[in-house]
Amino acid sequence: MKLKKHNPSYFFKIKLLFFTLITITFIFSCGKKSDNYKEVSKDAGVFLSGKIIPDNHFLGDQKCKECHQEQFKSWQGSDHDKAMQIADSTSILGNFNNQKFTSQGVTSHFFKKENNFYVNTEGPDGKYHDYKIVYTFGVTPLQQYIVQFPDGHYQCLRTAWDSVKNKWFDLYPDFKIVHSEWLHWSRGGLNWNNMCADCHSTNVRKNYDEATHSYDTKFAIINVNCEACHGPGQEHVTNVNELGEDYVANGTFQMTTETSPKELVDQCARCHMRREQYSATFNFEGTMLDHYFPQLIEGGLYEPDGQILDEDYVYGSFLQSKMYNNGVTCTNCHDAHTLKLKYDGNKLCAQCHVPEKYDTTEHHFHQPNTESSKCINCHMTGKFYMGNDFRRDHSFRIPRPDLSVKYGNSNACTDCHKDKDNAWAAENFKKLFGEVDSIHFSEKLAPGITMQPNAHVGLIELMNDTHQPEIIRASASKVLSNYNAQNFVEQYIALLNDESALVRGATVDVLSTINTTDYTSYFLPLLEDPKRTVRIKAFFGLAGVAEAAIPEVYKVSYSKVKEEFFLHLKTNSDFVGTRMKKGNYYLKQGDIEKAIASFESALAIDNINNQVRLNLATLYYNNRQYEKAENAFKTVIEQEPEYGPVYYSLALMYAELSRTDEAIVQLEKALKKMPTNIRVFYNLGLLYDKQEDFVKSEKTFFAGLKVDATNENLLYALAYLYAKNNQTEKAINIAYRLVELYPNNQEYKSFLNQLKGRA
Repeated sequence: MKLKKHNPSYFFKIKLLFFTLITITFIFSCGKKSDNYKEVSKDAGVFLSGKIIPDNHFLGDQKCKECHQEQFKSWQGSDHDKAMQIADSTSILGNFNNQKFTSQGVTSHFFKKENNFYVNTEGPDGKYHDYKIVYTFGVTPLQQYIVQFPDGHYQCLRTAWDSVKNKWFDLYPDFKIVHSEWLHWSRGGLNWNNMCADCHSTNVRKNYDEATHSYDTKFAIINVNCEACHGPGQEHVTNVNELGEDYVANGTFQMTTETSPKELVDQCARCHMRREQYSATFNFEGTMLDHYFPQLIEGGLYEPDGQILDEDYVYGSFLQSKMYNNGVTCTNCHDAHTLKLKYDGNKLCAQCHVPEKYDTTEHHFHQPNTESSKCINCHMTGKFYMGNDFRRDHSFRIPRPDLSVKYGNSNACTDCHKDKDNAWAAENFKKLFGEVDSIHFSEKLAPGITMQPNAHVGLIELMNDTHQPEIIRASASKVLSNYNAQNFVEQYIALLNDESALVRGATVDVLSTINTTDYTSYFLPLLEDPKRTVRIKAFFGLAGVAEAAIPEVYKVSYSKVKEEFFLHLKTNSDFVGTRMKKGNYYLKQGDIEKAIASFESALAIDNINNQVRLNLATLYYNNRQYEKAENAFKTVIEQEPEYGPVYYSLALMYAELSRTDEAIVQLEKALKKMPTNIRVFYNLGLLYDKQEDFVKSEKTFFAGLKVDATNENLLYALAYLYAKNNQTEKAINIAYRLVELYPNNQEYKSFLNQLKGRA
């Protein structure tokens, strides 16, 4: 019997340190959108120009102030206004008067020199250096500080200033990071150019050069000014000056009083969501999905029921809500320019929800006018991010402690009653409100995210239920792939024509992971999809098809999307994930040399990323570069000795190279790390048998069957072992068991008959 290969997930959670403003902006009305300066050619169909807007088209807030003084006054001093500033005695809030702060073994010394502000702290070489503060970032509840590095890199310090409590603090006090890690403040995880700039300044062009790993990042205006949200004002001002009192709004601006609620949410979402960028720069062309694709709901990033967990921002939550579905938008709650809430307390919710019905003890069962009686504390729970930044979940959900009992997600009840458990909360919720009388999407999504048996049924229902929020339908499509996407190809193909671009994009992503070209023809029409993100995803899905084999009718579109795809890769090539995506593209094309080069380049910017290294080790092995593969596996073991799958993978390589003794050693180590992994028991038992060690082989198979008594691979391997060693009766007994468990498998029946013939 041949050892079966196993493709472990190799997932090492890397907490990306994203930055965002948590407020929402809206401003005066100047009409609908137009195609000014976009220059989308008429024969381009759905394809956008991608043109960069010149900086001189952005005139600055002082120009806006001339006519819009009230709006300017509200905006001035807001979080958008203070999103980024030049560091000086006016903008810096932190105490730089010879202050020291120590966290995770690193001491940062903040001081002044020659009217400038400095920090002495650990640098990328592990040594301490003086760094000049060049920019401030944000104002409340924290302010960060930016340092200039060589080659155009700007880095955000990990130590920030708590502007509420007036003290220095560590953004991630429980997160130990060494200087060589990508997450160190001096490296990629806290790099301003790719993690922050796009949302903290106006008309940003990252301008990253992969060959030199350098930046030439530019922006028109340092902060989030009027034109960051509404678009460049040059044409508007020119028209006003030329037409005077005869001026009529000609649709050159975004985010106006004529913007529909859902469109406004999408426009704000550009900076208020966790997402991947697909355009070279944001230039107000098209819609949000022409520039970015949002993070979907999945484990590790969201709680199983869809509540916020990691830094997910507002968009992914708000799209789940009934409020979004019913036309509520950002500015119904947030002031357009101050960015503050329009009303205090329950008055905010009372704009729509009758207080006589909801702001009563009969509804909330708490003392009136207390924190416990506030709508938001039951329906908008939150979490602290970046140390002291409390952000509320915008999915506006009814607490479901019964789901917490099943899936472990948090709920508002035990968030307040910390001395109680979920079972208590579920029981008391039922006493107060009765049985839940409707099905919430989370009852079908949570089982899938937590990998419950048969959860695929509910996920398929969610995917196809057009009454559900589109982000939930798209997320269900992605989560379903946990149950082997190959089993649900027909259901996925049907969604490629879905009305929701979010669902189409998620579905293409899943189908693209299936290692076959059998379904790629269904991607061809999506090369002409209205949304750039979907087009690019479809092109990636077609990577396994030779360009010469693309039907003539799609060749022009294929060529255009190819440009979009490689521009997408180029734009994001400062991210490890993008370099891996490029490697996977070449793998689909069958070019293993270019794939290896891409993964090696990913390691070049994050040399201790073992997710990359494990993929690279497999590529080395497939390319017969056995020594490199072995060294890569051993490096992972050295860096992460508790990660079981690496021992397993190294063992399989040794086994196929007939280095059986070494393979056994690695599998024995893997078994200690992964004592319930059936594949380890199976392959270890086979190797003992190969060494003709019947006792250890039998013992190993039995140990595996204690974990999974009906596992057909283990049962068959044990029966084969007995048959091989002339213990026919034992083999027959197990063969009967196989036939009983798997009556449709003709091989087991034939095997049983062969054994009977020998008896």
